Amino acid sequence: MWWSGTAGTTTPPSTSPTWKSWWPIRIVRVTKSPTTPARSIFAERGSSSSNKIDTASLEGINKVRENIRNYNPKAVVIDAASPIFVDDPSAISGRRVLVIEDGPTLTHGEMKYGAGIMAAMKFAAAEIVDPRPYAVRTIADTYRKYPGIGTLLPAMGYGKQQMKDLEETINKADCDVVISATPIDLLRLVKFNKPAVRVAYELQTIGLPSLEDVLKPFLS
Repeated sequence: MWWSGTAGTTTPPSTSPTWKSWWPIRIVRVTKSPTTPARSIFAERGSSSSNKIDTASLEGINKVRENIRNYNPKAVVIDAASPIFVDDPSAISGRRVLVIEDGPTLTHGEMKYGAGIMAAMKFAAAEIVDPRPYAVRTIADTYRKYPGIGTLLPAMGYGKQQMKDLEETINKADCDVVISATPIDLLRLVKFNKPAVRVAYELQTIGLPSLEDVLKPFLS
């Protein structure tokens, strides 16, 4: 799984409605098995961000750098991390937690964990509660379609019915605390019947060049 999306989106190439070739930077995920469409898009870009190097293995980081050299040796590489922030870390420690991650990241992106799992590990949650026994209707359908999601709850909310099903699944789950690690503030959209904490994360460039250095010529 390897894809590249226009900056600010999480849409894979196969479903993206438009591609803006003038945009100076695209968010690129480079892994061990790049697909042909993503390779072509990546090869055209002048810049690449190697993100989350604070949580990746050295082997994985080196593989990303190798792929960049192979497919776009002239690309400017920006090393970055995504530090996490939790509004109440004490609410996680020693608790049984239900972890909600960004839906497309788990489904189309095939990621096995995200910021929510990192927060649960960092702040010593007692257990990650499996949401699958509590999944209803469209959420249960998502697990059947993407069985690799595992013990995470994807934030699927593409319509009123999915939002309703997501809310019911969360509220049926037998857990102490809900960890919401979605890009949007899910706590504003869904009514939880149990305590919940929100996990946020930011891009933190490491070393030089920085993102600002790369963007400066386009903004001047």
